[in-house]
Amino acid sequence: MTGALAPATEPAASSGRRSARLIARSLFLLTKPRIIELLLVTTLPTMMLADRGLPSLRLLLVTLLGGALAAASANTLNCYIDRDIDAVMRRTRGRPLVARVQVTGHGDAGPAAGTAIKPGEALFSGVVLGAASTLLLGLAANWLAAALADAAILFYVFIYTLGLKRRTASNIVIGGAAGCFPVLVGWAAVTGRISVWAGVLFAVIFFWTPPHFWALAIKFRDDYAAANVPMLPVVATPSRVARKILLYSYAMVGVTLVLTPYAGWIYGCCAAGLGGWFLVEAHRLRGRIAAGVSPAPMRLFHLSIVYLTLLFAAVAVTALLPWHHW
Repeated sequence: MTGALAPATEPAASSGRRSARLIARSLFLLTKPRIIELLLVTTLPTMMLADRGLPSLRLLLVTLLGGALAAASANTLNCYIDRDIDAVMRRTRGRPLVARVQVTGHGDAGPAAGTAIKPGEALFSGVVLGAASTLLLGLAANWLAAALADAAILFYVFIYTLGLKRRTASNIVIGGAAGCFPVLVGWAAVTGRISVWAGVLFAVIFFWTPPHFWALAIKFRDDYAAANVPMLPVVATPSRVARKILLYSYAMVGVTLVLTPYAGWIYGCCAAGLGGWFLVEAHRLRGRIAAGVSPAPMRLFHLSIVYLTLLFAAVAVTALLPWHHW
């Protein structure tokens, strides 16, 4: 899952030190809050489905906050590790670890350019956020949920960011699994275990991630190429990318329908309708590429976010309607 925010450009305090406001805002931006929002969109409906209703407000708040802290930790550590390529890519060069801001010097030194956040500060923040997530989920929900949140952080940092991102075009296929963990965390927080249905939700997001991210990567292909990151649109022909997007899209829609016996027929109808909508746009993307016209990949990218939000909204609503289950 992806997102970029405007850089922190506020000047530092006149004393020559960065203001607390600048530091706080910059650390917040490193967490990629837009991505966290999408992760929470999948967590809450999952908790409702696991509970067959609405869990206690306390458990909801604890799990959502714990999940947000875990995602913030992973994203901050990702920014720390990838600061070299973030400085190269137009889409990410505004992030606080690489964007230059005016720092007022002492005495006659005059203003000087510097980053709003130092690498060591970002690393420390990422570790603290992860520890806070672990303690909150473990003490206030259960330790299985905490362990799954930790697994998501470790997977995103070590498997995707350090292990796959710069080495293989399958980076987002395998590494994208990190974004699937919130549904497992939500299910475990409610039930204290993981069921096959939680695994189905995991698979939905797993197959959703490549079409979502490859659409974005088509748009920013030159960025990834300049940074020597082998995203699929960099190393494969546009037609092959479009074919793979379509393949994963069909797999995603098929998996959403597998949940129907548990979530109910109303959910199944919603999943079928939303899936058809997604597939139409995926076919349009392939058709535009085949015709040699502008592929307009951001249409599919933005639609994918709306699609996932509506799909999990259907999960949430139907979880409150026990009378319609088969």
